Amino acid sequence: MKNLALLFSLFSCFLITAQKTYLQCGAIIDVASGKTLSDKTIVVSGNTIEAIKDGFIGGSVNDEVIDLKDKTVLPGFIDMHVHMESEFNPQVYIKRFTNNDADVAFESAVNAKKTLLAGFTTVRDLGGSGVNISLRNAINKGLVVGPRIFTSGKALATTGGHADPTNGMKADLMGDPGPKDGVVNSPADGKKAVRQRYKNGADVIKITATGGVLSVAKSGHNPQFTLEEIKAITSTAKNYGMSVAAHAHGDEGMKLAIIGGVSTIEHGSFMSEETMELMIKNNCFLIPTISAGKQVAEKAKQPGFFPPVVARKALEIGPIHQETMAKAYKKGVPMGFGTDAGVFPHGKNAIEFGYLLEAGIPLKESLKAATIINAKLLGMDNLGQLKKGFIADIIAVDENPFKDVTTLESVNFVMKEGKVYKQ
Repeated sequence: MKNLALLFSLFSCFLITAQKTYLQCGAIIDVASGKTLSDKTIVVSGNTIEAIKDGFIGGSVNDEVIDLKDKTVLPGFIDMHVHMESEFNPQVYIKRFTNNDADVAFESAVNAKKTLLAGFTTVRDLGGSGVNISLRNAINKGLVVGPRIFTSGKALATTGGHADPTNGMKADLMGDPGPKDGVVNSPADGKKAVRQRYKNGADVIKITATGGVLSVAKSGHNPQFTLEEIKAITSTAKNYGMSVAAHAHGDEGMKLAIIGGVSTIEHGSFMSEETMELMIKNNCFLIPTISAGKQVAEKAKQPGFFPPVVARKALEIGPIHQETMAKAYKKGVPMGFGTDAGVFPHGKNAIEFGYLLEAGIPLKESLKAATIINAKLLGMDNLGQLKKGFIADIIAVDENPFKDVTTLESVNFVMKEGKVYKQ
């Protein structure tokens, strides 16, 4: 009995001294409505929001009060398309032969920290070598500072397709990679590749339904999977509790991917009105990534920055991409938010908001996409809003973004799961 009494006493003491955090906020953006709420206090207990109260209040002597009275506060952003393992520069192609997994891991840790401190508390990593799975695990264990990661591990391609890891290599190094390496050439290969990703610990499946820009291959938009292969991948992924994201620039490959059952189309550069209607019908979400299109088109103008075969594709896709996103929005295509960070510098993800605004997409809609909609796409119903019971992912900026969208590029307060990482 004495031991029980001692334990109860210690437990009661812990309850009394458990610290809460009071965020005194000058303004809060309600991303669901787009309204700005003034003079509120967010009470954070553990890793969740306990309450949002009117006025500026504090707690007991054991609690922490953080003054954000001159800031605008928002939920942490979610980027549905990043590549944490790398950051593109002209040396990327040679690094495939010189970097060990440990080198990739150290670089990815730097990229992860930049991303979190930029206000992106959650990301979906759509393709790397598989180090991205270890990075996710290290962040979850608290060994590395970074955003919450949902990752595909290695993306799936066809032989010679956009994510074939041996593209551009000399003949005696190409070999014949298969499902284990993420290369698929039949429905049976597709099933095995998904099961391998599951075994590796992936959260989501990514396929390269069409050609891409940065791969050393001729076409940037030809279809690269058959409908039967895509259906084998999506049905198997569903069995293992995973959704499928499809990289796609070309229209025909997009159609096949949508009919085949993918959840999201990444990029969508050459999407036709017919395909837009197909996306609406199938509730397939478009992840715009205007930032990547803008950046690669600009870099392609620099002699020698890209190999000639890549530069040609970048100059072709870049100028049309933003225009297509504008058409898709007007058509009513459901949209999430993603940037393709890694194609351009990590930590600059918020430039996407400005590009979406240029395309005629109201900031209210893109903020909702980067929080509520993306959270639902990830199956995280307790993420993406500043509400009681939601995960305490909270950021702050100097200005109201509805007055100056560029303020989102300078986040100066970051909390993830109740822990402050930047103040």
